Amino acid sequence: MLWNIVSLFPEFFTSPLSCALMQKGREAGLVDFSLFNPRDAAKDKHKTVDDRPYGGGPGMVMMLDPLVKTLRAMPQPGRILLMSPKGRPFTQNLAHELSREHALTLICGRYEGIDARLESLFPLEEISVGDMILNGGETAALAIIESVSRLLPGFMGHEESGTDESFSDGLLEYPHFTRPEEYEGLAVPEILRSGDHGQIKRWRRDKALDATVRMRPELLEKARLSEQDMEYLRTRQRRAAGRNLFLTLVHYPVLSAQKKSLAVSLTNLDIHDIARSSCTYGLGAFYVATPLEDQQKLLSVLLEHWVNGPGSIANPDRAKALSLVRGVAHVQDAVDDIARKTGQRPRIIATSARGAGSMGFTELRELLAEEPALLLLGTSHGLAPQILAQCDGMLPPIRACGPYNHLSVRAAAAITLDRILGDWY
Repeated sequence: MLWNIVSLFPEFFTSPLSCALMQKGREAGLVDFSLFNPRDAAKDKHKTVDDRPYGGGPGMVMMLDPLVKTLRAMPQPGRILLMSPKGRPFTQNLAHELSREHALTLICGRYEGIDARLESLFPLEEISVGDMILNGGETAALAIIESVSRLLPGFMGHEESGTDESFSDGLLEYPHFTRPEEYEGLAVPEILRSGDHGQIKRWRRDKALDATVRMRPELLEKARLSEQDMEYLRTRQRRAAGRNLFLTLVHYPVLSAQKKSLAVSLTNLDIHDIARSSCTYGLGAFYVATPLEDQQKLLSVLLEHWVNGPGSIANPDRAKALSLVRGVAHVQDAVDDIARKTGQRPRIIATSARGAGSMGFTELRELLAEEPALLLLGTSHGLAPQILAQCDGMLPPIRACGPYNHLSVRAAAAITLDRILGDWY
């Protein structure tokens, strides 16, 4: 494979491309590199390659002419990749795709970026190696070169070395161990010393699943999973059913259409459906908060019928879901109950159909790994200001940029729980 590298600092690549496997790959003729410096195509005596941006602003922008001349002079450019933080995410699947090419050109930008008209002159593919800003595209280019090159036949020596690794099967890699058997009281897992290769293979697969669920759950959506994998994940989910997330459906204080604080009545469908969603996603409890005595009695009658009465016999699944429901007078009662159960005061997180929010769904999911959180859902026209003042954060609306955002509270509850705790996201 031929790599064409366009960089203002070609010396950046001298050492990385001349050591270890990369050097062996070059010696074996598996990879070859051509370095192109746009300064060599600059037409003034100062070898100028950048200028001030139109419209003003800080920094400089790489000029078109040196880059255009450099690219047009290449005898074999192949696919042209521009290193850019706003590009297509670089993944193992993309690495496999690129490894089938005969030639690739990597353009390493510098300064504030490259004149955008370059995209109209050449079939550029913008590629990003992560959500961060680097001094230039050289580091990103190195990552792509190494990731793609090691997939070339013969590059790794042992072909299985290139496949039995993180992302190769859509999962993160399992942990590795070597001698000594014990070090400072830490022993190699017994199963790896058992000699049972079937059990070892399953252990490694399970550990890969564990790591992926914990660190990169979104990868599971596209991973190649067997029925045995799914059963393990279901068992793991049952073990993790006591999640740190709790939910309260607030009936007071909430807002009327006139933005006045008031208390509203319970809705049978809300309680049933949100209880079913809470049970599906393994919540610690679902609280229904109302200070009205007649509504508290109504809730007690409903729960008695479905959890302990005839309803539990007719529909055991509904009984299981409604067993999560706890009646409380105020949100603070739910906070106190969670603190008793977990030994920690929960973070109080509000939901709303308006505003930008102060906490993302992923951020809340990550918080739940360390501490409990109580999610508040408002009835009527939303949570009153005195409740919002008690909150530690607010999630963004489900349709933050949509023109219509008037879901029922039970629909909003289901969507919100899936965004926080959904298995693949």
